Amino acid sequence: MEDGNHSDTSDTTVSDSTDTGKAFTNQGSLEKNFDCKVCGKTFVNSSNLRIHRNLHTGEKPFECEICGKSFNQSNHLAVHKRSHTGERPFRCEICGKSVVNSNSLKSHKRIHTGEKPYHCEMCGKSFNERSNLVKHINIHTGAKVHRCEVCGKSFMNSSNLKTHEKLHTGEKPYHCEICGKSFIQKSHLVLHNRSSHTGEKPYHCDICGKSFVIYSYLTNHKRIHKGKVQFQCETCGKSFTTNSQLVTHVQTHTGEKSYFCEICKKSFIQKCQLILHKRTHSGEKPYDCDVCGKSFSVNLYLKAHKRRHTGEKPFHCEICGKSFFDNSHLVSHKRVHTGEKPFHCEICGKYFYTSSNLTRHKLLHMGKKAFRCEICGKTYVNNSDLKRHKRRHEGDKTFHCEICGKSFFDNSNLIVHVRTHTGERPYHCEICDKAFICISDVNKHKRRHSKGKPLDCEA
Repeated sequence: MEDGNHSDTSDTTVSDSTDTGKAFTNQGSLEKNFDCKVCGKTFVNSSNLRIHRNLHTGEKPFECEICGKSFNQSNHLAVHKRSHTGERPFRCEICGKSVVNSNSLKSHKRIHTGEKPYHCEMCGKSFNERSNLVKHINIHTGAKVHRCEVCGKSFMNSSNLKTHEKLHTGEKPYHCEICGKSFIQKSHLVLHNRSSHTGEKPYHCDICGKSFVIYSYLTNHKRIHKGKVQFQCETCGKSFTTNSQLVTHVQTHTGEKSYFCEICKKSFIQKCQLILHKRTHSGEKPYDCDVCGKSFSVNLYLKAHKRRHTGEKPFHCEICGKSFFDNSHLVSHKRVHTGEKPFHCEICGKYFYTSSNLTRHKLLHMGKKAFRCEICGKTYVNNSDLKRHKRRHEGDKTFHCEICGKSFFDNSNLIVHVRTHTGERPYHCEICDKAFICISDVNKHKRRHSKGKPLDCEA
C-alpha cells in the first residue's frame, strides 16, 4: 500500500518539459507547507521558518565580534560588518552613490525613477520603502508601542526609540574623521560632512538645476515648482510646503516653546534654536573662515562673512537698489523705507528697526555698560561700539573711500560719505518728501516739523 502511494506520487509530481529540457514538480509540491505554530505564517522551506521563529523567541545567534551586536540572520551580520569596514560594494550607476547591500541599492534607485511601490490603503499615499509605509500607517492608527523607560515618551518604531535613548545616555557613536565632532545618528554625520567639509549636494532639481544636501530638501523644493503649498495655517492663512514648517509656525501663534536651556531656562520653539543658543554658553564656534580664521557659531553667519572677503552682495533692495551681504540686513533696511519699527521697548515705549538696537537700548535703562576701554575708561553697552571707539585711540582708519581716498574709523561713516559722491539720498521725510543721506539727518529734520519751525522743504 505504501509502495503504491509512493509510485502514484512519483508519476504525478514530475513531468518533462520539452521547451526547456528541465523537469518540474507539479503545482501541488510547490505549495508553502512550513507553518509557524505561533503566528500561522507559512514558508516554502524549513530554513526560512527557522529564521522566522527567531523573531518570536528573540534569539539572535549571530554576534559581531567587533561591537557585540547580535542578529537573527547570518546575512544581516555580514551586512552589519560593512559598517565597521566601510565596505559599500553596491554602486548606483546613475549618481555613483555606494551602499552596503542590494536592497539598499534598490531603494536608492527609486529616488531616481520616482517609483513608490508601497501604498497606504487608508489615504492612498505612496512610499519608496516598505519601512516608511509601516511608519506612516502608525500615524493613522496612533500606535506608539515603543516606550522610553527613562522619561516615558512613546515612539511608533523601535529605531526612533533607540535614537531617543541616546539623548539620555549621551551616546554619540558616529564620529567625523575630519573635525572629530560626534553625532547620535548616522544621517546627522552624513549631513554634517556635506555641509561643513565636502560641500557635496547630490540631489539635483531637474527643473531649475538647484542642488541639495539631502533628498527631503529637494522634495520640499520641488513642491514650489509644482505649486503644491499644501500646508496652511488656520490662524493667519500662511501656507507652507511641509507639515514640519507649519507645526513650527503654529507655535508662533500659540507661544508654545518646547525646548528649554537647562543653564538659563530660556525656551525655544525649535530644537535647532536651542542648539545655537547653547553655544552662547559654551562659546563653541565650529565654523571657521579659511581666509582670515574668524570663527562662527552658525554656518549661515560664516557664509555671510565670506561675502565680505569676496565683495558679493546678492541681496538687493528693489526700492533704492542698495545691496547687502545677507538677507537679514536687507529685511532691516527695508524698514527704513516702510517706516516699520516692530521692536518695542516696554519701559519707555520707544520703537526700533532691529532687535539688536532694542537690546542695546534696554541696556541704557538698566545702566549696564559692560564693555570698558582700558585706555580712557569709557564704557559701552556692547563690544562692537567699544571696538569702534578703540580705533580712535589707535588711529586705525581701515575704511577707505575709493573715489577720493578719504579714510574712516568705521564702515557706516564711509557709507554715508560715499553718498556725497553718488548723490544717493535714501532717507525721505514722509511729511514733505525731502531726502537725506543718513537717517540722523532726517530725524533732525522731522523734529523741526513737530516744533512748528519754518522749513525750506523745496531743497
